[in-house]
Amino acid sequence: MLKVLLRCAAAAVAAVLCAGAEPARADWLRAESANFIVYSQGDEAALRRYVRNLETFDLTLRLRMGLPLDETAARKLPIYLVHNVRELRQINPRTGESVAGTYFPVGEDIFAASLHDRDMDYLLHEYFHHFSYQMGVTSGYPGWLVEGLAEYYMTAEIEPDAVTFGGYNQGRVMGLLASDWLPLEDLLTKRFSEVERDERASYYPLSWLLTHWFMSDDARRTQLQAYLADLQRGVGSVEAMQRATGLSMADLRLQLRRYRRLPLTTYHAAFPEPAITVTRLPPSANDLLLIGQRLKVGVVESERAATAALVRRLAARHPDDPFALLQLAHGELHFGQADIGEGLLQHLVERDPANVEALQLLAARLIERAADEPEAATDHLRRARSYLARAYESDPGQYYTLHLLARSREGAPDYPTENDLATWERAFLYAPQLPAIRLGLARALMLAGEHREAVVILRPLANGAHGGRGSEIATLLMERAEAGLPPPSAGELEAAGDEDEPETAAPEPIGGGSQPDEPSDEPAA
Repeated sequence: MLKVLLRCAAAAVAAVLCAGAEPARADWLRAESANFIVYSQGDEAALRRYVRNLETFDLTLRLRMGLPLDETAARKLPIYLVHNVRELRQINPRTGESVAGTYFPVGEDIFAASLHDRDMDYLLHEYFHHFSYQMGVTSGYPGWLVEGLAEYYMTAEIEPDAVTFGGYNQGRVMGLLASDWLPLEDLLTKRFSEVERDERASYYPLSWLLTHWFMSDDARRTQLQAYLADLQRGVGSVEAMQRATGLSMADLRLQLRRYRRLPLTTYHAAFPEPAITVTRLPPSANDLLLIGQRLKVGVVESERAATAALVRRLAARHPDDPFALLQLAHGELHFGQADIGEGLLQHLVERDPANVEALQLLAARLIERAADEPEAATDHLRRARSYLARAYESDPGQYYTLHLLARSREGAPDYPTENDLATWERAFLYAPQLPAIRLGLARALMLAGEHREAVVILRPLANGAHGGRGSEIATLLMERAEAGLPPPSAGELEAAGDEDEPETAAPEPIGGGSQPDEPSDEPAA
């Protein structure tokens, strides 16, 4: 059976193989530490230094925020270091020319990709978001402050025995000098997506400047806490800012215009040497590691057939290699011939019963089939849960396993049970960044009558600086939860303009560039 499947999947590649393959770069290395998994091609010593700097940054964030130093995040962040934009486009073909990387909170994975030879500023910006979501430290903050803190911390200068905060990113300063400022009233009350397009250029720089102004002085930090406390009590953002600072918006704007001194804060310490394990990936990763991430992110409809053909061509270079077979199955499942992909996945789990990704993909396929084939839904969902039970046994820390399991229970007569709520809560613990998980948990809580808890879960997404579809649904759910009403039905969501819950947040470009034409429709899974 496997031979038939492989022949079907690779039928068009014989001529290409005869022409030979392009020379490969150095093998991919995988470095794992307490909070990170970093993939890189090249020098192992440089990779270890990079991971050490990331761990030092994480530790210093904990010091600054008064968090336990030994409490690691529930999920490590994978980061893919690449050499150029062409390699970034292997993950997302729509990556803009000026983008230095992207943070991808998507259904099947949460990861970042970044140019290796750039300053770490924008990667640290995105890691602050990842960290704050995982640790729950900015869940009640307004959008401008969440972005401002990410901008403030991203300029950290990391040395072996010191970390300095309070510097500036030259591009952000130029943004303040080169553009008209967004009115402070809009900064304090609007999401980035709600700001007029000709004023967006100053949103991030002004968020940084206001945050730096607060963070640079003990008295002003106390004012910032008073501002946040007023927001928690329901005071409007502009009024809370005026009460906390004693300044009108015009006077505050003048203070910021005059703000030139940028005091630095340096932590000197004998930072512990983190435990880092480095392994070498198989040669198939040279061809398929980045493309494999594209399969998780998804592509626009017009590029799906070409993506499937590309995966077939690359996988054919590595016959019977488990990693290559997994990518081939994944590509067929989403963008090619789904039956072939399903058969390849079944072969993989027969060879390796603990292949978590293959088990997850099989379960996702069966959940999809249950929706399309209602007469066989019971059997499909039973088989899906069997695969998910095996995936969970192999690795209980996988949010995607838990998310699929929770989704497979929606619509059951007794939904949600205590076990359903526990499954959603555990998925949320590992992946609070994902709108689909946050919304799924909130809807389950509302169905269980726990409306107050649902509001707490929904508020950060509803108030998110970037807005978007997930934020709109969160706002709708929160209004109903605050009124003690059940969640909207699928029909009500459709009437509101949202047929399905989003599987993912939008990929966020790193480096100040735009991300044109994000992949449409649902992500790969």
